[in-house]
Amino acid sequence: MALARSPLYCIACMAALFPGAPCAAQGWFPWTSDTYQSAPRQSETRKPPKRKPRPANAVQDGGSRPEIMPQEPSIVAFPHNFAVNSIVIDTSRRKLYFVLQENRAYEYPISVGRKGFSWTGTETVTHKRTWPDWYPPAEMRERDARLPKKMTGGVRNPLGAIALYLGETEYRIHGTNDVKSIGRAQSSGCFRMHNPQVLHLASLVEIGTMVVVADSLPTSQDASRPAGDLSKVRKGEQSRSRRHLSRARGQED
Repeated sequence: MALARSPLYCIACMAALFPGAPCAAQGWFPWTSDTYQSAPRQSETRKPPKRKPRPANAVQDGGSRPEIMPQEPSIVAFPHNFAVNSIVIDTSRRKLYFVLQENRAYEYPISVGRKGFSWTGTETVTHKRTWPDWYPPAEMRERDARLPKKMTGGVRNPLGAIALYLGETEYRIHGTNDVKSIGRAQSSGCFRMHNPQVLHLASLVEIGTMVVVADSLPTSQDASRPAGDLSKVRKGEQSRSRRHLSRARGQED
């Protein structure tokens, strides 16, 4: 009777019932590995979904095209010798001026080209397009496969409500919904404006309007220099504009 109650006796009986079970290697009870083994957790078996690459020729919707009312900016003193009804951009101050009579001008805050993408020179407005489509250049799409071949005009389009195209270059004066970028050097050579203010500017501008881009406007002491001197500077800056054009290729704005 004492032997029947002994733990060693019980273990011996279990070993006799399961003679081939590797109990020591796999656990105390051999049937737990098969019958009562817990199922793998769902998080261990689920694989993250794979993103389907957008086709290279996909057209992306730029969003809605709400009606935006033009907003008139402040009129400031402008004691500089530029033609009336021309556009003058001071990149160092992040300001765009539309020249009025009597040494005055509309003053608009803008975003300018970041380091390595700023430029100076003269161009003319060749096109005005409302809610323009955006075609990311091939170089950009090679760097970011998520970009579409075309984005239709709309609030999500980086060109905004209207764009003024400068000469035969890839530079533009255009709207943006990215209000935080205004006043900064953040673009790839284009000039961003608040949508309401670029609409106001576009209402004043005609095809052929001259656009002068300068590092900084002359001080008040130099503002009275003859117009002939300015024209010489503009001719020199025109070539610089052409050289800088290659830097902006493959950029969005």
